[in-house]
Amino acid sequence: MSMDTSPCFISLLILGLVVTLAGVTPQVEARAFFVFGDSLVDNGNNNYLATTARADAPPYGVDYPTRRATGRFSNGLNIPDLISEAIGSEPTLPYLAPELRGEKLLVGANFASAGIGILNDTGVQFLNIIRIGQQLQFFQQYQQRVSALIGPEQAQRLVNEALVLMTLGGNDFVNNYYLVPFSARSRQFALPDYVVYLISEYRKILVRVYELGARRILVTGTGPLGCVPAERATRSRNGECAVELQRAAALFNPQLVQMITELNMEIGSDVFIAANAYEMNMDFVTNPQAYGFVTSQVACCGQGRFNGIGLCTIASNLCPNREIFAFWDPFHPTERANRIIVSTIVTGDTKYMNPMNLSTIMALDSRV
Repeated sequence: MSMDTSPCFISLLILGLVVTLAGVTPQVEARAFFVFGDSLVDNGNNNYLATTARADAPPYGVDYPTRRATGRFSNGLNIPDLISEAIGSEPTLPYLAPELRGEKLLVGANFASAGIGILNDTGVQFLNIIRIGQQLQFFQQYQQRVSALIGPEQAQRLVNEALVLMTLGGNDFVNNYYLVPFSARSRQFALPDYVVYLISEYRKILVRVYELGARRILVTGTGPLGCVPAERATRSRNGECAVELQRAAALFNPQLVQMITELNMEIGSDVFIAANAYEMNMDFVTNPQAYGFVTSQVACCGQGRFNGIGLCTIASNLCPNREIFAFWDPFHPTERANRIIVSTIVTGDTKYMNPMNLSTIMALDSRV
């Protein structure tokens, strides 16, 4: 039987196809990505809030593709951006961004908010920030919005198959326990007991994310808290890493890995993946030259000793070449340092990624 190939028939065929496709609900393409946590992973939620914990003014974003400050605490791209790049997805939008609607929702969402911690009393000085409980409520709200778009079954599948990043804990030390001498939490707990308390509270958060449908969750430990320029500037005599904050990180991180291992055993599946941010950072903090940095002691943007005092603003010192600095501001890595961290998340061995790295996760999940 010969097929009619006249232009008229072909146009009708195309028209029919267009009409058919127009009636189909949006399809989920790449893997969705959800981000929870603090300023290391905030993509701009705090821009929409009355808070001092913001990065929406120059020189933040000086190396971002648009050359504008977006609310990312970086000179350019941050860790979630680079993970999105690694999984072949576009960057997630902040949940509070008005443009996060319609098909954009299928990419995922970033719920992170600078200044927050595991505990609700962490970051109180920043006033309006999205504490972790609220971030999880927004995740529920997000799921309702996606259900309305693609139906509840597809929405459930999108969440179950998504990748999740959770970055919490640093602020519970820097902006709580050690914020001021004789802080309320330091009077309440000796450091080892505080860490045990933090881990028990963190466990509840991780269980809740699982209950909300997440099945692949990267959980980062804290970085070397005492080595950021802010802490070197205020707590060290000769510019060495601040001992007490390093002790806090050394107590917290192994207990986090242990808790995650136990959770996975209870669930009977490798739902939670521990990313050892401490070791990832220490590689270039202790040996910056090996990674092409000139310094890991001095921030690119800041003022005072090690550019570690106060905030990064238009009035701050600003280094001309961000590629040779490990730290962008007194607390946050440069885009180039973030690239090293994410590269290790993707391909690192069990020293860094436990029980497996992101490339293994992607290979495993693509077979399902």
